[in-house]
Amino acid sequence: MLKASDLLAKVKELGDVSKSELVRGCGYVSTKKDGTERLNFTAFYEALLEAKGVSLGDGGGQGRGKGGRKLSYVATVQGNGNLLVGKAYTAMLDLAPGDEFEIKLGRKQIRLIPAGSSDEEE
Repeated sequence: MLKASDLLAKVKELGDVSKSELVRGCGYVSTKKDGTERLNFTAFYEALLEAKGVSLGDGGGQGRGKGGRKLSYVATVQGNGNLLVGKAYTAMLDLAPGDEFEIKLGRKQIRLIPAGSSDEEE
């Protein structure tokens, strides 16, 4: 998926094509479970607005979940002992299903380090 100046240049290059071809040409396509193609119009238009310097809300949605609530940056241990990190947080870090992390336990803290990276990276 193209972003910023690359996105603007590609839109200009494609010129007068259909909206579907524009979205497809800029890489805003995903594959559904049944193997068919899905065009991600919303993500495309959000990236296009951002590239043109238009901000929707405060910070372009940073720190907000899908419902528009401000993220608290607090997690609570659930009754079954699990610690849940919500989708809004994983989306901010561009994490995908299957991404692996090494768990480092410290005094009253838990650090998640992406598998294969050094401990000093953030």
